[in-house]
Amino acid sequence: MAGELPFEKPLVELRDKIKELRRFTEEKGIDVSEEVKRLEQKAKDLAEEIYGNLTPWQRVQLARHPERPTTLDYIKLLFTDFIEVHGDRVFGDDQAIVGGIAKLDGRPVTIVGHQKGKDTKDNIKRNFGMAHPEGYRKALRIMEQANKFGRPIICFINTAGAYPGKAAEERGQSEAIARNLREMATFGVPIICIVIGEGGSGGALAIGVGNRVWMLENSYYSVIAPESAAAILWRDAGLGMKAAESMKITAPDLLSLQVIDGIIPEPFGGAHRDLAKQASDVKRVIVEQLQQLSHLTPEQLVQDRYERFKKIGEFASL
Repeated sequence: MAGELPFEKPLVELRDKIKELRRFTEEKGIDVSEEVKRLEQKAKDLAEEIYGNLTPWQRVQLARHPERPTTLDYIKLLFTDFIEVHGDRVFGDDQAIVGGIAKLDGRPVTIVGHQKGKDTKDNIKRNFGMAHPEGYRKALRIMEQANKFGRPIICFINTAGAYPGKAAEERGQSEAIARNLREMATFGVPIICIVIGEGGSGGALAIGVGNRVWMLENSYYSVIAPESAAAILWRDAGLGMKAAESMKITAPDLLSLQVIDGIIPEPFGGAHRDLAKQASDVKRVIVEQLQQLSHLTPEQLVQDRYERFKKIGEFASL
């Protein structure tokens, strides 16, 4: 498979050797089935060793995998009758954010999410999933409509962070993010947020103020990217691996800290290995969480959201 990660190299080489032996058997007619079986078992054991003991940095690499499913992939598999909404009615249409109206098992819902590209051309078009302020204003416009008509909001988070360029700052990047945080806190509809890849900084939090926040098993959620943290702490972005180890940014870490509400398992080797299975697991969580929130009034949903974020962290008097 294209896009194999550095830590997967020994497994890739072993699987290539197995393919070579099978090809040799077909061409020469020599039976090496026992050797193939032995290597297949070795490959299985190696895969379990690698994917069963992933380091924080390896999870970050999986979260950034070029073939990792995007928001539009999940929309295609989980929802029907999707109508995409464009533009913020102020400046333009930021394609790093996608959103609109769809149906989930016949129920109208609103969807908002970061969108990365599938190749270089698409990534340039989508700005690698890093939104400008007009992207967050578009997201807010879509969510305000959902709140007006009583539709649940489902957010898919996958960005290294809000775009930090000069143009974005000139057009009010920080204000756009801050406004989203404030307004999302007041919506009287259920909000489900799922980190499907990278959850970087305010760019992620700008569509992350939910009643429930879940993460895929190999995603990360952090105030800053590991490389950027390393550049600040040790003046060396190359120490991103060290920063990832100490920052507690993986799903298991954040669940233990009560920053998130749950973890969605991924297929063996990452979400990109079996998109249909991954989408099915994501849908199950969304449906379950919406059922739990469906009995709450708008006022109770706002209070539930407030209590959820209030409990993060501990206050201690010195």
